[in-house]
Amino acid sequence: MTLHPGSDPWQGYSEKLTSRHLERLAVVYVRQSTMQQVLDHQESTRLQYGLVQRAMALGWSESRVLVIDEDLGQSGATAEGRQGFQRLVAEVGLDHVGLVLGIEMSRLARSSKDWHQLLETCALFGTLIADLDGIYDPSQYNDRLLLGLKGTMSEAELHLIKQRMDQGKLNKARRGELRFGLPIGYVRDPSGAIAFDPDEQVQHVVHLIFRKFDELGTLHALVRYLARQGIELGVRLREGPAKGTLEWRCPKRTTLQALLRNPIYAGAYAYGRRQVDGRRKRPGRPSSGRVERTPHEYHVLLQDYVPASISWEQYEQNRARLAANRAHADTIGAVRRGPSLLAGLVVCGTCNHRLQVRYGGPRTLHSYVCSRAVIDYGGDYCQYVAGAPIDTFVTQWVLKALEPAALTLSLEATARLEHERQELDQLWRQRLERAAYESERAARHYRLVEPEHRFVARQLAKDWEEKLATQRQLQEDYERFLHTQSQVLSQTERDAIAQLAQNIPALWHAPTTTVADRKEMIRQIIQRVIVQAEGCSERLHITIEWVGGGTTAGITTRPIRRTEHLSYYPLLCERIRSLAAEGSSTVKITACLAQEGFCSPQQDRALDRQTVIELMRRLGVRQPNRPPRPRLGPHEWRLSELERELGRSITTLHLWRKRGWLAARWYAPERCWVVWADEAELQRLKQRCTLPSGESNHKKWLEAQDSHAADASCFTNV
Repeated sequence: MTLHPGSDPWQGYSEKLTSRHLERLAVVYVRQSTMQQVLDHQESTRLQYGLVQRAMALGWSESRVLVIDEDLGQSGATAEGRQGFQRLVAEVGLDHVGLVLGIEMSRLARSSKDWHQLLETCALFGTLIADLDGIYDPSQYNDRLLLGLKGTMSEAELHLIKQRMDQGKLNKARRGELRFGLPIGYVRDPSGAIAFDPDEQVQHVVHLIFRKFDELGTLHALVRYLARQGIELGVRLREGPAKGTLEWRCPKRTTLQALLRNPIYAGAYAYGRRQVDGRRKRPGRPSSGRVERTPHEYHVLLQDYVPASISWEQYEQNRARLAANRAHADTIGAVRRGPSLLAGLVVCGTCNHRLQVRYGGPRTLHSYVCSRAVIDYGGDYCQYVAGAPIDTFVTQWVLKALEPAALTLSLEATARLEHERQELDQLWRQRLERAAYESERAARHYRLVEPEHRFVARQLAKDWEEKLATQRQLQEDYERFLHTQSQVLSQTERDAIAQLAQNIPALWHAPTTTVADRKEMIRQIIQRVIVQAEGCSERLHITIEWVGGGTTAGITTRPIRRTEHLSYYPLLCERIRSLAAEGSSTVKITACLAQEGFCSPQQDRALDRQTVIELMRRLGVRQPNRPPRPRLGPHEWRLSELERELGRSITTLHLWRKRGWLAARWYAPERCWVVWADEAELQRLKQRCTLPSGESNHKKWLEAQDSHAADASCFTNV
């Protein structure tokens, strides 16, 4: 049908309307994308509401025309959050709607998924769709084809609009002209350029934050320092009637983290720091899925474009420090509590993965564990070594490395303390100056008010009193600060610092030096420590990689459980045989071994006499001048003999005895325990050795042992 100028576009389409359609509702759907469009484009809103008259002209009464306008200010890119659209689809699905009217298809939906869902529902229930071009029946092929094309064009139009807007923002950002909210310490001058905040105290706090983070090294320590000193952040309000007003707020962890990660403080203009990652975007959350990118992935990065508070190198160091402080397997992590000095620095010499720290035992001893194979592949531990020997070895080399820098450390420590006290004193003076200005300003307001305005005068007098009280409290706090910390270091304090710096070991072991302080000192000069155990022996090969290059390698010892795992065990056995062949007593043998440097598996003392006697028993070496051991009864075993037969340690056999898993009795002549075990019982004990440890896995073995209880009646189960 050809439309002539001034003609009604819906003329000639009335044949699609039937009495069945007129019996149901006519729905007028009203939507605009943003509330700003609702305020600025009111003509479009009036045009959409005017569709009610169109519906009445087609034969609907005013009471049968339903207006759905809940989606004013909602985008049509998705049906999520659009209550009006969801209500429209529900009404159509309930067979309540005969005609859906919209000014254009893009008002209904700009997503093909939502649009075709509406078309399918309308076609199923015989609902017509109308826009300014005419009336369509979704159940007819031609109309459905045209509606599908319009829906596709509507979605493509949204994409093109967004693409043009994004490209325009990108081009503007490339020129450095795209405006965005400025962080703490920056404002825009009258010409629109980015400049430092004119408030001196704001700038002082910003510089203090960067300096203290460089000194403390962790965000948590920075937050605690600012809270302990009562330092607040000056924030310019970005919206509201008081826009641009300076407001002082307590430091917040997320605020400080954003401040340290923002490249504007290094003088860079950046756009595209946080970009959308489709894999992390959650349904129904349009703003979700944003991931912070690295500087080389930004859309725009203009260095030396704005005034800088720090250098670009320091900014990159801060980012690297924040990333390293995160508790991940591939990072050293922040300094934490615990006696382990090398947490995050120790690396496995076998698989080159970072070792984890584990604490346990009554003395809270720590160990370094390589558990990557266990966690990832269900295998065995690559290494499981005691932590104390490694810490001791590294500490000795750290103290040697710090000896040449004693004088430099003394001077730097003195300068740092004086500079920090001067900065804090200046910050207190700025706060006092601001409080004095606020009280004087309140006084001027009170003096300028007319006496007849008593209600206003009373309120202004109250405000003046509050400002004066705040100023007085601040002055008292400043006096306490001066009392606790003098502005200039005394000669006694300077001498104490110099003496401690020259005596590094005394400073290291001083009670006032915490474990965290020692960890920080180690991390300043050591990059990582590579540990490689020599099999199951006590020898550890350690390589220290220093910051700035250079390595130091050495060997230390660790405690182990079994004597036969000692690296010098063959030499020890040979020495015991030779001393016994010479007719030496066990006391003399023990003394000779201690003098020659043979240590126990624990590496904390020499071999004791009992251990030497046990080794002689294992080797079958008789003690000199000792009468032969008396013969035991049939099927009786000493624990040392049973140990060799079963391959279990005496400690394990004593544990079985205490739990009642062995038929044992005390043999007074030799002051030892004797176990009864015939051939069947011996087989059961060997079977027990193959079972996992634990009482629950021992029930079957105990049931089998009950049948031999009569044979062991002469023994006392303990």
